[in-house]
Amino acid sequence: MEKVNVKEKFSLFNDHWNPRIAGEVNDSHIKLAKLKGEFDWHHHEQEDEMFYVVKGELLLKFKDSEDVLLKEGEFLIVPKGVEHKPVAEEEAHVILIEPKTTLNTGNIKNERTRENLERL
Repeated sequence: MEKVNVKEKFSLFNDHWNPRIAGEVNDSHIKLAKLKGEFDWHHHEQEDEMFYVVKGELLLKFKDSEDVLLKEGEFLIVPKGVEHKPVAEEEAHVILIEPKTTLNTGNIKNERTRENLERL
């Protein structure tokens, strides 16, 4: 067992849209990511994805439903198959909880795809 200081872990990196693994729970990863700007539209065929905002704000845009603005201390679970696009006008620090099989770009592969995540 090892306790994790989230603030300390976030201080270890500065890039955006590049999640790091901070821990594991059963078949899920606890990932930390700094987000700024717009990400790509995507969905995850088999996995739900949880976004928990630690710092800043994150707008989650949806093609088939109303957009959701998450503020510090709020989270949202995006169900598998739901097309979404995260947007952070200013830098946001986000914890992602999702199955280990989850690819950050979901159903698309491009220059933002991260297949081998760094462990903090």
